[in-house]
Amino acid sequence: MLRYQHVYDLVVNLIQDQNLRPGDQLPSTAELAEMAGVSVISVRRALDELTHRGKIVRHQGVGTFVAPRRIVSEPSRPGALLQTLRGPSGDDVQLETELVSMVVGIPSDQHATALGIEPGSPVWEVTRLRRLGSTPKVLETAVLPLSLVPSLDEAHLAAGGSLYELLADRYGYTDDFVEQAIEVDEPTAWERQHLLLSAKDNVVRIRGVSLGDDGVAFDSFQQTYPAHDFVFYVSGTSRQRLVEPHRDGSWAVRPLGAPRPADPSD
Repeated sequence: MLRYQHVYDLVVNLIQDQNLRPGDQLPSTAELAEMAGVSVISVRRALDELTHRGKIVRHQGVGTFVAPRRIVSEPSRPGALLQTLRGPSGDDVQLETELVSMVVGIPSDQHATALGIEPGSPVWEVTRLRRLGSTPKVLETAVLPLSLVPSLDEAHLAAGGSLYELLADRYGYTDDFVEQAIEVDEPTAWERQHLLLSAKDNVVRIRGVSLGDDGVAFDSFQQTYPAHDFVFYVSGTSRQRLVEPHRDGSWAVRPLGAPRPADPSD
């Protein structure tokens, strides 16, 4: 194992074993170097990687801290994208919506197949960017057949209005069934530009199709999320919620006879 990777694991385990919370301060660079038995250079590289992965935040002249918790996305929940997001405490996430583009074009074969339309049939392509304050968080593109959605209200969408509410009110389309595929990938140039990412960042990309209660597909969509900013939570029909997205603590198994890690509050 490389030395910086040893420090990386040390910090991750320190956060888990001591049950540190967002905002709790971590040992200094010099202290971590002594704890790991490595050079300060190795520690700095590990901290760079931990910062890049969204696990810690560093403030010049102040110290290193456990990063804020990630936004929770529940892609299996029905409704508009904003209805599937919540903050670490279960509160709503207040994202602003920017209409990036709204054009009519010819879909790819994949879109045509997903929507069940003939190749060459015209579609709307609506791209929107969701921001938390000034920080871009989600890049979303919806593809809608003109045969089902002959017109859209650009002013409504430009003002941040919900596309799904518009489709429900004007055409009666609601997502009675949604099929989705989730992948982790490197961002494209388009995604890097709009989400302000580097080539080293990873994204979570969700592609899917929405069907109404009549089984007709009316939306083929793609959503791109910076991987280090989100936790994705999917549940079945049970209401037990046994696995919470932000339940703290390690998921490791402690060997029989091994001492339990000390609680820092003791």
